[in-house]
Amino acid sequence: MFNLFLLQALNGIQLGILLFLVAAGLTLIFGVMDLINLAHGVLYMVGAYLAATFTAFTGDFFLGLALALPATLAFGIVLEFLIFRRLYDRDHLDQVLATFGLILILNEGVKIIWGAAPMSVPIPNILSGSIPLIGNMRYPFFRVAIIAAGLLTALGLYLMVNHTRIGMLLRAGATNAPMVSALGVDIGRLFMVVFGLGAMLAGFAGAMVAPILSVEPGMGDSVLILAFVVIVIGGVGSVRGAFVAAILIGLVDTLGRTFGPILLRSLMDPAAASQTGRTLAPMLIYILMAAVLFFRPSGLFPAKGAAA
Repeated sequence: MFNLFLLQALNGIQLGILLFLVAAGLTLIFGVMDLINLAHGVLYMVGAYLAATFTAFTGDFFLGLALALPATLAFGIVLEFLIFRRLYDRDHLDQVLATFGLILILNEGVKIIWGAAPMSVPIPNILSGSIPLIGNMRYPFFRVAIIAAGLLTALGLYLMVNHTRIGMLLRAGATNAPMVSALGVDIGRLFMVVFGLGAMLAGFAGAMVAPILSVEPGMGDSVLILAFVVIVIGGVGSVRGAFVAAILIGLVDTLGRTFGPILLRSLMDPAAASQTGRTLAPMLIYILMAAVLFFRPSGLFPAKGAAA
């Protein structure tokens, strides 16, 4: 039982890391720009497709990843310039409608360019195989690499947000964007940088997950829902909150799906326990969100000034 718990806990951490990469950019966009971007999951999908394309073209996953990241950054900046900067001064309903329409357009665009059939990316040889854990149990090395890459990215974001000039501007913009603009900062350029950074983080998550999941149209929709849950639980505009909430959600979701039916078997017959467990498992993260909001309406670690 302990071996199963350890294995599922690692899977939960890996899921949490991927959610953090998506949610970190989204919470910066939402916190700094007050923009509800339902199309953020599309950037995750585009990053996966670009990684698959460049990997197939170069024959090397790392080179494909190195090309996919700036390409996703450029794609995000183009979207910001053509579409999103026209939505900053609109109300949230307009933003929701416009970005939902963008989801439909980009999903169809992906089908036109790459087709509707799923694509696959081979795991690089250097990251193939597995590492020993306890006894005979092993864990895929590539999944460990995803966790390590996510942790390094989280550390880099923490240092950037808290110890650099652009991080100071991001924190100030999240608190009072008009005041930052009045002090002479080009707020349009700041918004463009934030959006591009968020797009690259989402694309990085999509590129890293491409070798273990199929790359297909609409793959970012379910991730987007979880990313918004991460933001709500962690606190709008808080990178630290996004990290803690993402890991928490990954663990709750993964462990709940595995151990929920097992625990219910002590209360009911196995068939009913399995059915009830499968029904309750997807609800756990939303129950967690409701509990957090009941005790901390601003989230676990709201950005300074967000609560006000």
